[in-house]
Amino acid sequence: MPVSLEFTLMLVLNFVNQVVVGALGATAIAAVGFASSLTFIVVATLGALGTSVSILVSRAYGAGRRSDMNTSVSAALLLAAGLSGVLSVLLAIFAPHLLRSAGASAAVASLGSGYLRLTALSLLPTALGIVLSGVMRSLGHARSPMVATFITVILNTLLGYSLVFGIGPFPKLGVVGAGWATLITATLKVLILLAQVYGPRPLAAWATPQGAASWKAVLGPLFVFAVPLGLTELIWSGGTFLYNVVFQRLGDEALAAAQIVNTLEGVFVVGSIGLMSATTALVGRSLGQGDAPGAAVWVRRLLSVGVRTGAGFGLLFALSTLLLGLLFREVGQDVRQAAAVGIVINAVFQVVKVRNMIVGAGILPSGNDTRGVILGDVVGAFLVGLPLAVLLGLYTPLGVTGVFLARVIEESVKLGVFTWRARRLSWDALAAAQAA
Repeated sequence: MPVSLEFTLMLVLNFVNQVVVGALGATAIAAVGFASSLTFIVVATLGALGTSVSILVSRAYGAGRRSDMNTSVSAALLLAAGLSGVLSVLLAIFAPHLLRSAGASAAVASLGSGYLRLTALSLLPTALGIVLSGVMRSLGHARSPMVATFITVILNTLLGYSLVFGIGPFPKLGVVGAGWATLITATLKVLILLAQVYGPRPLAAWATPQGAASWKAVLGPLFVFAVPLGLTELIWSGGTFLYNVVFQRLGDEALAAAQIVNTLEGVFVVGSIGLMSATTALVGRSLGQGDAPGAAVWVRRLLSVGVRTGAGFGLLFALSTLLLGLLFREVGQDVRQAAAVGIVINAVFQVVKVRNMIVGAGILPSGNDTRGVILGDVVGAFLVGLPLAVLLGLYTPLGVTGVFLARVIEESVKLGVFTWRARRLSWDALAAAQAA
Protein backbone atom coordinates (compact mmCIF):
# COMPACT_ATOMS: atom_id res chain seq x y z
CA MET A 1 0.00 0.00 0.00
CA PRO A 2 2.72 2.58 0.82
CA VAL A 3 4.46 1.83 -2.48
CA SER A 4 1.30 2.43 -4.50
CA LEU A 5 0.56 5.55 -2.47
CA GLU A 6 4.06 6.89 -3.15
CA PHE A 7 3.62 6.32 -6.87
CA THR A 8 0.20 7.94 -6.61
CA LEU A 9 1.79 11.07 -5.18
CA MET A 10 4.47 11.14 -7.89
CA LEU A 11 1.97 10.76 -10.70
CA VAL A 12 -0.42 13.25 -9.17
CA LEU A 13 2.50 15.68 -9.18
CA ASN A 14 3.06 15.03 -12.88
CA PHE A 15 -0.65 15.47 -13.49
CA VAL A 16 -0.78 18.79 -11.63
CA ASN A 17 2.29 20.04 -13.49
CA GLN A 18 0.68 19.23 -16.84
CA VAL A 19 -2.55 20.98 -15.86
CA VAL A 20 -0.58 24.06 -14.75
CA VAL A 21 1.49 24.10 -17.94
CA GLY A 22 -1.65 23.36 -19.95
CA ALA A 23 -2.97 26.77 -18.97
CA LEU A 24 -0.21 28.17 -21.20
CA GLY A 25 -1.62 26.37 -24.26
CA ALA A 26 -1.06 23.29 -26.43
CA THR A 27 2.48 24.27 -27.50
CA ALA A 28 3.58 24.53 -23.86
CA ILE A 29 2.25 21.03 -23.13
CA ALA A 30 3.98 19.71 -26.24
CA ALA A 31 7.28 21.39 -25.28
CA VAL A 32 7.30 20.04 -21.72
CA GLY A 33 6.27 16.59 -22.90
CA PHE A 34 8.90 16.38 -25.63
CA ALA A 35 11.68 17.62 -23.32
CA SER A 36 10.55 15.28 -20.55
CA SER A 37 10.65 12.30 -22.90
CA LEU A 38 14.37 12.96 -23.44
CA THR A 39 15.21 13.10 -19.73
CA PHE A 40 12.92 10.12 -19.18
CA ILE A 41 15.29 7.99 -21.26
CA VAL A 42 18.08 8.73 -18.78
CA VAL A 43 15.89 8.34 -15.69
CA ALA A 44 14.43 5.03 -16.88
CA THR A 45 17.83 3.64 -17.86
CA LEU A 46 19.49 4.65 -14.59
CA GLY A 47 16.42 3.34 -12.79
CA ALA A 48 17.80 -0.11 -13.58
CA LEU A 49 20.33 0.53 -10.82
CA GLY A 50 17.47 1.02 -8.39
CA THR A 51 15.80 -2.21 -9.46
CA SER A 52 19.10 -4.10 -9.36
CA VAL A 53 20.12 -2.96 -5.91
CA SER A 54 16.56 -3.65 -4.69
CA ILE A 55 16.86 -7.27 -5.80
CA LEU A 56 20.33 -7.66 -4.24
CA VAL A 57 19.29 -5.96 -1.00
CA SER A 58 16.15 -8.13 -0.74
CA ARG A 59 18.20 -11.29 -1.15
CA ALA A 60 21.00 -10.18 1.20
CA TYR A 61 18.50 -9.02 3.82
CA GLY A 62 16.53 -12.25 3.55
CA ALA A 63 19.74 -14.27 3.98
CA GLY A 64 21.03 -12.09 6.84
CA ARG A 65 24.11 -10.84 4.93
CA ARG A 66 24.10 -7.24 6.17
CA SER A 67 27.69 -6.47 5.18
CA ASP A 68 26.99 -7.44 1.56
CA MET A 69 23.87 -5.28 1.65
CA ASN A 70 25.79 -2.20 2.85
CA THR A 71 28.50 -2.42 0.20
CA SER A 72 25.93 -3.00 -2.56
CA VAL A 73 24.00 0.12 -1.55
CA SER A 74 27.11 2.31 -1.31
CA ALA A 75 28.49 1.13 -4.64
CA ALA A 76 25.14 1.66 -6.36
CA LEU A 77 24.91 5.23 -5.03
CA LEU A 78 28.42 6.11 -6.24
CA LEU A 79 27.74 4.59 -9.64
CA ALA A 80 24.41 6.41 -9.96
CA ALA A 81 26.03 9.73 -8.99
CA GLY A 82 28.82 9.37 -11.54
CA LEU A 83 26.65 8.34 -14.47
CA SER A 84 23.84 10.81 -13.84
CA GLY A 85 26.27 13.66 -13.22
CA VAL A 86 27.97 13.25 -16.59
CA LEU A 87 24.70 12.80 -18.48
CA SER A 88 23.02 15.77 -16.81
CA VAL A 89 25.84 18.12 -17.83
CA LEU A 90 25.76 16.90 -21.43
CA LEU A 91 21.97 17.28 -21.66
CA ALA A 92 22.07 20.76 -20.13
CA ILE A 93 24.79 21.97 -22.53
CA PHE A 94 23.28 20.59 -25.72
CA ALA A 95 19.56 20.98 -24.87
CA PRO A 96 18.48 23.14 -27.87
CA HIS A 97 20.46 21.07 -30.35
CA LEU A 98 19.06 17.80 -29.01
CA LEU A 99 15.48 18.99 -29.28
CA ARG A 100 15.86 20.24 -32.84
CA SER A 101 17.84 17.17 -33.92
CA ALA A 102 15.12 14.94 -32.48
CA GLY A 103 12.50 16.57 -34.67
CA ALA A 104 10.94 19.17 -32.37
CA SER A 105 9.24 22.05 -34.13
CA ALA A 106 10.78 25.51 -33.77
CA ALA A 107 8.11 26.55 -31.25
CA VAL A 108 8.50 23.38 -29.17
CA ALA A 109 12.31 23.61 -29.18
CA SER A 110 12.22 27.28 -28.18
CA LEU A 111 9.90 26.68 -25.22
CA GLY A 112 11.38 23.34 -24.21
CA SER A 113 15.14 24.04 -24.18
CA GLY A 114 15.16 26.03 -20.93
CA TYR A 115 12.94 23.45 -19.24
CA LEU A 116 15.19 20.63 -20.50
CA ARG A 117 18.33 22.28 -19.09
CA LEU A 118 16.84 22.48 -15.60
CA THR A 119 15.31 19.02 -15.56
CA ALA A 120 18.62 17.64 -16.85
CA LEU A 121 20.36 19.07 -13.79
CA SER A 122 17.80 17.28 -11.61
CA LEU A 123 18.93 13.90 -12.96
CA LEU A 124 21.64 13.45 -10.31
CA PRO A 125 19.37 13.83 -7.26
CA THR A 126 16.66 11.86 -9.07
CA ALA A 127 18.99 8.91 -9.76
CA LEU A 128 20.19 8.85 -6.15
CA GLY A 129 16.58 9.02 -4.98
CA ILE A 130 15.63 6.01 -7.10
CA VAL A 131 18.38 3.90 -5.53
CA LEU A 132 17.61 5.00 -1.97
CA SER A 133 13.86 4.46 -2.38
CA GLY A 134 14.42 0.97 -3.75
CA VAL A 135 16.68 0.11 -0.81
CA MET A 136 14.12 1.23 1.78
CA ARG A 137 11.30 -0.70 0.12
CA SER A 138 13.42 -3.86 0.07
CA LEU A 139 14.14 -3.43 3.79
CA GLY A 140 10.44 -3.17 4.60
CA HIS A 141 10.41 0.62 5.08
CA ALA A 142 8.20 1.60 2.14
CA ARG A 143 6.56 4.39 4.15
CA SER A 144 9.81 6.34 4.49
CA PRO A 145 10.21 7.25 0.80
CA MET A 146 6.45 7.86 0.71
CA VAL A 147 6.87 10.59 3.35
CA ALA A 148 9.69 12.20 1.36
CA THR A 149 7.58 12.08 -1.78
CA PHE A 150 4.57 13.60 -0.02
CA ILE A 151 6.62 16.56 1.22
CA THR A 152 8.19 17.27 -2.15
CA VAL A 153 4.93 16.84 -4.08
CA ILE A 154 3.27 19.54 -1.99
CA LEU A 155 6.26 21.84 -2.36
CA ASN A 156 6.60 21.22 -6.10
CA THR A 157 2.93 21.96 -6.70
CA LEU A 158 3.06 25.25 -4.81
CA LEU A 159 6.46 26.28 -6.15
CA GLY A 160 5.66 25.28 -9.73
CA TYR A 161 2.39 27.21 -9.82
CA SER A 162 4.05 30.26 -8.26
CA LEU A 163 7.01 30.28 -10.65
CA VAL A 164 4.97 29.57 -13.80
CA PHE A 165 2.46 32.39 -13.17
CA GLY A 166 4.45 34.75 -10.92
CA ILE A 167 2.42 34.43 -7.73
CA GLY A 168 3.43 36.58 -4.75
CA PRO A 169 7.17 37.36 -4.57
CA PHE A 170 8.05 34.84 -7.29
CA PRO A 171 8.91 35.92 -10.85
CA LYS A 172 6.70 34.84 -13.78
CA LEU A 173 8.89 32.31 -15.61
CA GLY A 174 6.37 30.34 -17.66
CA VAL A 175 7.49 26.85 -18.69
CA VAL A 176 10.97 27.41 -17.20
CA GLY A 177 9.34 27.91 -13.79
CA ALA A 178 8.18 24.29 -13.85
CA GLY A 179 11.78 23.25 -14.51
CA TRP A 180 13.08 25.21 -11.52
CA ALA A 181 10.44 23.64 -9.28
CA THR A 182 11.50 20.17 -10.45
CA LEU A 183 15.19 20.82 -9.76
CA ILE A 184 14.63 22.31 -6.30
CA THR A 185 12.26 19.62 -5.07
CA ALA A 186 14.33 16.73 -6.51
CA THR A 187 17.31 18.02 -4.52
CA LEU A 188 15.24 18.34 -1.35
CA LYS A 189 13.84 14.84 -1.76
CA VAL A 190 17.24 13.16 -2.04
CA LEU A 191 18.44 15.01 1.07
CA ILE A 192 15.43 13.65 2.99
CA LEU A 193 16.06 10.12 1.69
CA LEU A 194 19.75 10.27 2.64
CA ALA A 195 18.77 11.30 6.16
CA GLN A 196 16.31 8.40 6.35
CA VAL A 197 18.88 5.80 5.25
CA TYR A 198 22.06 7.13 6.89
CA GLY A 199 20.71 9.47 9.59
CA PRO A 200 20.43 9.07 13.38
CA ARG A 201 18.43 5.83 12.98
CA PRO A 202 20.25 4.30 10.00
CA LEU A 203 18.84 1.54 7.85
CA ALA A 204 22.23 0.90 6.25
CA ALA A 205 25.86 1.75 6.91
CA TRP A 206 28.12 3.50 4.41
CA ALA A 207 30.65 0.85 3.41
CA THR A 208 32.45 1.23 0.10
CA PRO A 209 34.31 -1.80 -1.24
CA GLN A 210 38.02 -1.82 -0.37
CA GLY A 211 40.40 -2.68 -3.18
CA ALA A 212 39.91 -3.76 -6.79
CA ALA A 213 38.93 -7.31 -5.89
CA SER A 214 36.26 -6.10 -3.49
CA TRP A 215 34.86 -3.65 -6.05
CA LYS A 216 34.70 -6.43 -8.63
CA ALA A 217 32.88 -8.70 -6.18
CA VAL A 218 30.28 -6.00 -5.50
CA LEU A 219 29.85 -4.57 -8.99
CA GLY A 220 29.71 -7.99 -10.64
CA PRO A 221 26.29 -9.01 -9.27
CA LEU A 222 25.08 -5.41 -9.61
CA PHE A 223 25.98 -5.31 -13.30
CA VAL A 224 24.50 -8.76 -13.90
CA PHE A 225 21.10 -7.18 -13.22
CA ALA A 226 21.75 -3.53 -14.07
CA VAL A 227 23.23 -3.89 -17.56
CA PRO A 228 20.46 -5.98 -19.12
CA LEU A 229 17.79 -4.10 -17.16
CA GLY A 230 19.35 -0.79 -18.20
CA LEU A 231 19.39 -1.96 -21.79
CA THR A 232 15.73 -2.93 -21.70
CA GLU A 233 14.80 0.37 -20.02
CA LEU A 234 16.79 2.20 -22.69
CA ILE A 235 14.95 0.29 -25.40
CA TRP A 236 11.57 0.92 -23.76
CA SER A 237 12.09 4.61 -23.01
CA GLY A 238 13.75 5.14 -26.39
CA GLY A 239 10.71 3.59 -28.02
CA THR A 240 8.46 5.91 -26.03
CA PHE A 241 10.49 8.88 -27.24
CA LEU A 242 10.26 7.71 -30.86
CA TYR A 243 6.48 7.53 -30.55
CA ASN A 244 6.61 11.18 -29.50
CA VAL A 245 8.69 11.92 -32.59
CA VAL A 246 5.91 10.40 -34.71
CA PHE A 247 3.31 12.46 -32.85
CA GLN A 248 5.44 15.57 -33.44
CA ARG A 249 5.50 14.81 -37.17
CA LEU A 250 1.72 15.08 -37.03
CA GLY A 251 1.99 18.53 -35.39
CA ASP A 252 2.21 20.26 -32.03
CA GLU A 253 -1.47 19.58 -31.33
CA ALA A 254 -1.02 15.84 -31.86
CA LEU A 255 1.96 15.83 -29.50
CA ALA A 256 -0.02 17.79 -26.91
CA ALA A 257 -2.88 15.27 -27.13
CA ALA A 258 -0.44 12.41 -26.59
CA GLN A 259 1.00 14.13 -23.50
CA ILE A 260 -2.48 14.61 -22.04
CA VAL A 261 -3.23 10.91 -22.54
CA ASN A 262 0.07 9.85 -20.95
CA THR A 263 -0.45 12.18 -17.99
CA LEU A 264 -3.97 10.98 -17.22
CA GLU A 265 -3.02 7.34 -17.77
CA GLY A 266 -0.27 7.75 -15.19
CA VAL A 267 -2.82 8.81 -12.60
CA PHE A 268 -5.07 5.81 -13.18
CA VAL A 269 -2.39 3.16 -13.61
CA VAL A 270 -0.81 4.12 -10.31
CA GLY A 271 -2.73 1.55 -8.30
CA SER A 272 -0.94 -1.11 -10.30
CA ILE A 273 2.54 0.42 -10.62
CA GLY A 274 3.33 -0.31 -7.00
CA LEU A 275 2.90 -4.00 -7.78
CA MET A 276 6.16 -3.91 -9.78
CA SER A 277 8.21 -2.86 -6.75
CA ALA A 278 6.24 -5.22 -4.54
CA THR A 279 7.13 -8.10 -6.87
CA THR A 280 10.88 -7.49 -6.77
CA ALA A 281 10.84 -7.02 -2.98
CA LEU A 282 8.57 -9.93 -2.01
CA VAL A 283 9.76 -12.47 -4.56
CA GLY A 284 13.40 -11.49 -3.98
CA ARG A 285 13.01 -11.89 -0.21
CA SER A 286 11.46 -15.34 -0.63
CA LEU A 287 14.28 -16.45 -2.92
CA GLY A 288 16.87 -15.09 -0.47
CA GLN A 289 15.30 -17.30 2.21
CA GLY A 290 15.35 -20.30 -0.15
CA ASP A 291 11.53 -20.37 -0.20
CA ALA A 292 10.60 -21.32 -3.77
CA PRO A 293 6.91 -22.08 -3.01
CA GLY A 294 6.63 -18.71 -1.30
CA ALA A 295 8.02 -16.94 -4.37
CA ALA A 296 5.53 -18.75 -6.61
CA VAL A 297 2.64 -17.85 -4.30
CA TRP A 298 3.59 -14.16 -4.38
CA VAL A 299 3.74 -14.24 -8.18
CA ARG A 300 0.22 -15.66 -8.44
CA ARG A 301 -1.19 -13.22 -5.89
CA LEU A 302 0.36 -10.16 -7.51
CA LEU A 303 -0.82 -11.14 -10.99
CA SER A 304 -4.35 -11.65 -9.66
CA VAL A 305 -4.34 -8.26 -7.95
CA GLY A 306 -2.99 -6.72 -11.17
CA VAL A 307 -5.96 -7.95 -13.20
CA ARG A 308 -8.42 -6.40 -10.76
CA THR A 309 -6.62 -3.08 -10.43
CA GLY A 310 -6.07 -2.86 -14.18
CA ALA A 311 -9.76 -3.38 -14.91
CA GLY A 312 -10.96 -0.99 -12.22
CA PHE A 313 -8.58 1.84 -12.97
CA GLY A 314 -9.04 1.30 -16.70
CA LEU A 315 -12.73 2.10 -16.29
CA LEU A 316 -11.91 5.24 -14.31
CA PHE A 317 -9.37 6.22 -16.94
CA ALA A 318 -12.04 5.99 -19.65
CA LEU A 319 -14.39 8.16 -17.58
CA SER A 320 -11.70 10.85 -17.32
CA THR A 321 -12.62 11.94 -20.86
CA LEU A 322 -15.53 13.77 -19.22
CA LEU A 323 -13.05 16.06 -17.43
CA LEU A 324 -10.92 17.13 -20.39
CA GLY A 325 -12.86 20.34 -20.98
CA LEU A 326 -12.44 21.34 -17.35
CA LEU A 327 -8.77 20.42 -16.95
CA PHE A 328 -7.38 21.47 -20.34
CA ARG A 329 -9.67 24.23 -21.55
CA GLU A 330 -6.82 26.29 -23.08
CA VAL A 331 -5.50 23.63 -25.48
CA GLY A 332 -8.34 23.72 -28.01
CA GLN A 333 -11.19 21.42 -28.99
CA ASP A 334 -9.19 19.43 -31.58
CA VAL A 335 -6.55 18.53 -29.00
CA ARG A 336 -9.18 17.44 -26.48
CA GLN A 337 -10.97 15.28 -29.07
CA ALA A 338 -7.74 13.54 -30.08
CA ALA A 339 -6.89 12.99 -26.42
CA ALA A 340 -10.34 11.51 -25.74
CA VAL A 341 -9.86 8.92 -28.49
CA GLY A 342 -6.42 8.02 -27.13
CA ILE A 343 -7.77 7.65 -23.60
CA VAL A 344 -10.53 5.24 -24.64
CA ILE A 345 -8.14 3.09 -26.71
CA ASN A 346 -5.61 2.85 -23.88
CA ALA A 347 -8.26 2.29 -21.20
CA VAL A 348 -9.50 -0.83 -22.99
CA PHE A 349 -5.98 -2.32 -22.79
CA GLN A 350 -5.17 -1.39 -19.17
CA VAL A 351 -5.28 -5.00 -17.95
CA VAL A 352 -2.76 -5.97 -20.62
CA LYS A 353 -0.48 -3.06 -19.71
CA VAL A 354 -0.60 -3.81 -16.00
CA ARG A 355 0.24 -7.47 -16.54
CA ASN A 356 3.20 -6.44 -18.69
CA MET A 357 4.40 -4.15 -15.89
CA ILE A 358 4.28 -6.90 -13.29
CA VAL A 359 5.82 -9.61 -15.47
CA GLY A 360 8.31 -7.48 -17.41
CA ALA A 361 9.51 -5.23 -14.57
CA GLY A 362 9.02 -7.58 -11.62
CA ILE A 363 8.73 -11.31 -12.26
CA LEU A 364 11.24 -11.79 -15.08
CA PRO A 365 14.01 -9.66 -13.48
CA SER A 366 13.46 -11.44 -10.15
CA GLY A 367 13.81 -14.72 -12.02
CA ASN A 368 17.10 -13.59 -13.64
CA ASP A 369 15.46 -13.54 -17.08
CA THR A 370 16.35 -10.04 -18.22
CA ARG A 371 16.83 -11.40 -21.74
CA GLY A 372 13.12 -12.11 -21.86
CA VAL A 373 12.39 -8.49 -20.96
CA ILE A 374 14.70 -7.22 -23.70
CA LEU A 375 13.16 -9.63 -26.21
CA GLY A 376 9.63 -8.49 -25.42
CA ASP A 377 10.51 -4.80 -25.64
CA VAL A 378 12.49 -5.14 -28.88
CA VAL A 379 9.89 -7.25 -30.65
CA GLY A 380 6.94 -5.27 -29.33
CA ALA A 381 8.27 -1.76 -29.95
CA PHE A 382 10.75 -1.95 -32.81
CA LEU A 383 9.44 -4.84 -34.89
CA VAL A 384 5.71 -4.20 -34.43
CA GLY A 385 4.67 -1.00 -32.63
CA LEU A 386 6.85 1.73 -34.15
CA PRO A 387 6.62 0.50 -37.76
CA LEU A 388 2.83 0.37 -37.35
CA ALA A 389 2.81 3.86 -35.80
CA VAL A 390 4.65 5.30 -38.79
CA LEU A 391 2.45 3.43 -41.26
CA LEU A 392 -0.92 4.13 -39.63
CA GLY A 393 -0.09 7.60 -38.34
CA LEU A 394 1.70 9.14 -41.32
CA TYR A 395 0.42 7.19 -44.31
CA THR A 396 -3.26 6.50 -43.57
CA PRO A 397 -6.22 8.76 -42.73
CA LEU A 398 -6.13 7.45 -39.14
CA GLY A 399 -3.44 9.95 -38.14
CA VAL A 400 -3.19 10.35 -34.35
CA THR A 401 -5.65 7.49 -33.79
CA GLY A 402 -3.37 5.17 -35.77
CA VAL A 403 -0.43 5.91 -33.48
CA PHE A 404 -2.52 5.19 -30.38
CA LEU A 405 -3.64 1.89 -31.93
CA ALA A 406 -0.04 0.94 -32.73
CA ARG A 407 0.95 1.41 -29.10
CA VAL A 408 -1.70 -0.96 -27.73
CA ILE A 409 -0.89 -3.54 -30.41
CA GLU A 410 2.70 -3.36 -29.15
CA GLU A 411 1.48 -4.10 -25.62
CA SER A 412 -0.44 -7.16 -26.87
CA VAL A 413 2.68 -8.54 -28.56
CA LYS A 414 4.74 -7.96 -25.41
CA LEU A 415 2.10 -9.80 -23.38
CA GLY A 416 2.66 -12.91 -25.49
CA VAL A 417 6.45 -12.76 -25.21
CA PHE A 418 6.50 -12.03 -21.46
CA THR A 419 3.99 -14.78 -20.68
CA TRP A 420 6.03 -17.31 -22.66
CA ARG A 421 9.24 -16.36 -20.82
CA ALA A 422 7.57 -16.36 -17.39
CA ARG A 423 6.38 -19.95 -17.88
CA ARG A 424 10.00 -21.01 -18.38
CA LEU A 425 11.11 -19.83 -14.92
CA SER A 426 12.02 -22.39 -12.25
CA TRP A 427 11.63 -20.92 -8.78
CA ASP A 428 13.02 -24.10 -7.21
CA ALA A 429 16.27 -23.74 -9.15
CA LEU A 430 16.55 -20.04 -8.31
CA ALA A 431 15.96 -20.64 -4.60
CA ALA A 432 18.51 -23.46 -4.59
CA ALA A 433 21.08 -21.20 -6.24
CA GLN A 434 20.57 -18.59 -3.52
CA ALA A 435 20.99 -21.17 -0.78
CA ALA A 436 24.20 -22.53 -2.31
